[in-house]
Amino acid sequence: MCQHSNSDLPMPMAALSFAAALPAVPSAIQSTPVSQPPNGTRRRRLWDLDRHAHCPLVGVCIPIAALRRLVDKAVAGQAVADDYELHSGAVAECRARSRLSEALQKHLDQRHQLATQRASKFKTTEALAAWWSEASAGRDLPGALWATITHPRCSHELECAVLGQVHMLQHQVGMATRVELSRFEGLIDENAVLARALADAQQRSMRQSTTWERRVLALERDLLAQRALNMVRQTELAHAQSALVELETAAPHLPERHALAQEANQLHADVHGLQRDIAAARQEARRQRARADEMQQRMQAIETRPQQLAAVPSVSVESIRPLADCAVLCVGGRPASVPLYRLVVERTGGRFLHHDGGEEESAARLDATLAAADLVICQTGCVSHGAYWRVKDHCKRTGKRCVFVETPSRAALERALADAVGTNASPRRLPYDVL
Repeated sequence: MCQHSNSDLPMPMAALSFAAALPAVPSAIQSTPVSQPPNGTRRRRLWDLDRHAHCPLVGVCIPIAALRRLVDKAVAGQAVADDYELHSGAVAECRARSRLSEALQKHLDQRHQLATQRASKFKTTEALAAWWSEASAGRDLPGALWATITHPRCSHELECAVLGQVHMLQHQVGMATRVELSRFEGLIDENAVLARALADAQQRSMRQSTTWERRVLALERDLLAQRALNMVRQTELAHAQSALVELETAAPHLPERHALAQEANQLHADVHGLQRDIAAARQEARRQRARADEMQQRMQAIETRPQQLAAVPSVSVESIRPLADCAVLCVGGRPASVPLYRLVVERTGGRFLHHDGGEEESAARLDATLAAADLVICQTGCVSHGAYWRVKDHCKRTGKRCVFVETPSRAALERALADAVGTNASPRRLPYDVL
């Protein structure tokens, strides 16, 4: 059970006794314990107690680690026995006074000195029993047990009661230990699960922390860049403001000058617009003048050709007198010949109406002009197809006399007028014809 460093000690010892390994004690001390008188004041020693009290005292009042140190010190070696053999050997040694029992007595007195001092003030068994009931419910059960069992007023009945309670408490502690052990195993499994969950949560937290750190760093970089850009903008603004102040100082009345410059620019734009309008008006005037010159030249050419006009059969004024107060519409014809057409119609006493046949004037105006006319002369060579069919359809529906002339000339117009009205006929409601 024990391994000794001293070679003079015997090698093996009994499993439940240390007597062979300990030095002998005087025969007077090894004698049977002397019973204390009921009214004595001396506390009982460990070897003075009954044998059935040694096991709970050693097991409850001394931790197994402290017991092993005491045994190693008492035997001057190192105990190699297990915890049960160590406990059994110590209990056996407590039956008599020996080096180990004295060491245990000294250790218990020192360890539970406070509880022993508290119990020493009780002078009766009843007071000690009451204190035991109160102290055993507290946290220092080993101290209360040692102080009560070794108290000089601890009777045999109180000792049996105390040891019985401790015995039952040991059973309960054993059961609770087994329950706690199974619960502890369950807690270990649960702790393993929670540890894995915690590790996963820590990994997720680390990943999220890394991600957020990267985002924070990126935002900080952006913030620094924006701050730098803002500083550059502020510097440029400060320079611009200083330049503006210098300009205002160097050039007084600058806002008024700026307003005048803007007004001058607007006036220049207006002048350019007016110049464009004037140029357009001049161009239009030149075009109209050229057109008038062309018409005048044509009229002069017509007037200088009397031989051609003499060859054309003339129409007497009396033959076309029925055109008085009649509206004669001439559709088409050359623009230069329109004044000549007007002269011919007005000499006959009629009112001259004209439409260019859709070249420049709209077709809607043609309908209104047709409705106001009493006689229609359509020069087919100088009108559009749409105007031609519109004139023909209108005259057919209304029964107006319509003469279609292929040659746009004065002679053709006079013949059309003569053929349209005849000598004494009215131009209204006559069938249309073509010359």
